[in-house]
Amino acid sequence: MKVILKQKYEKLGNIGEIVTVKDGFGHNYLIPKGFAIAANEKNLKLFELERKRIEAVANKETASAVELKNKLDTISVTAEVQVGEEDRIFGSVTAQNVADLLKEKGFEIDKRKIILEDPLKALGVYEVGIKLHPDVEAQVKVWIVKQD
Repeated sequence: MKVILKQKYEKLGNIGEIVTVKDGFGHNYLIPKGFAIAANEKNLKLFELERKRIEAVANKETASAVELKNKLDTISVTAEVQVGEEDRIFGSVTAQNVADLLKEKGFEIDKRKIILEDPLKALGVYEVGIKLHPDVEAQVKVWIVKQD
């Protein structure tokens, strides 16, 4: 199935590109979620008329993501954890914990956008990535310290 992308999709392409995808992926995901429209003559003409509006919206989203990135890059959060022998922490610091710490600072970030390969299981300072937009990724410092 051929579709026209209405917004950048990381593994497929950019706005306006015509890509071939499996029928199920196109019909069940891309089209209902608004990421794409079916590639036929009628939709090609409609898309060309709407292209400038769609690109303006995409540029606005990118600009707001860059603005948020600039704010987040200066933020550091502290997670106080209980420790046992040899400073081993009980449990771990997960993406949800980082999202909660950011919420306390006034940033509403979805935990699925926080990039953690594995939960943080040791004391120290970590750089944690946050995927704000397909083109924009912020870095937040997370301090893991002993709880008093």
